[in-house]
Amino acid sequence: MARGGQGLARVAVVVRAGSAPMVWLGGCAAGIGVLVPGVTGRRIGVLAGAALFLVTAAVVAYRKRGRYGALLNGAARAGKHDVLQDRAVTVRVWRRGHRWWLVLAFVGALGSAFVVPAAGGLLLAGAGVGLWLKAAWIGRRERAVDALLWVRVDWLTARGGRPAGKAVRAFRSTGLAAGDAAPGGARRHADALV
Repeated sequence: MARGGQGLARVAVVVRAGSAPMVWLGGCAAGIGVLVPGVTGRRIGVLAGAALFLVTAAVVAYRKRGRYGALLNGAARAGKHDVLQDRAVTVRVWRRGHRWWLVLAFVGALGSAFVVPAAGGLLLAGAGVGLWLKAAWIGRRERAVDALLWVRVDWLTARGGRPAGKAVRAFRSTGLAAGDAAPGGARRHADALV
């Protein structure tokens, strides 16, 4: 990076990166877990899992919204020497850095099926849905302020990939056309009009 530019990753992409693996792994664990009768029985396990799914999705979706809002309001414009990280690179880096946590969560969800069938898998899937909902909320905020939000890569890697963690002091912003991800962190389609 020349002349003091910083590497920047999209905030919504980082938030959204864990969503798909958590939903898939959680759904798989819940599906396998239904096959095990467990201590509580399948019916109680599935009902408890459904409740955990809804509560977890809501908690993850709403957690730290105030912090995200404060960082958004104080976002400075990205400099011309800043380097915008591709969506695929951001997702790959996040997933590589969290792969063992995902594996442990999957194994834990499978193991919990012997006590409460499907509940652990639905809990994991709920966390994934919550991340997706949070990314969608960030996307709506980005459209409202007509700017995409970015976080410095060095701050992001300092605290385990949390875009609103203590290491993050401010967001940067660009226009909606910057980068290869749409507001909310989804892939930008070539024919999409922003």
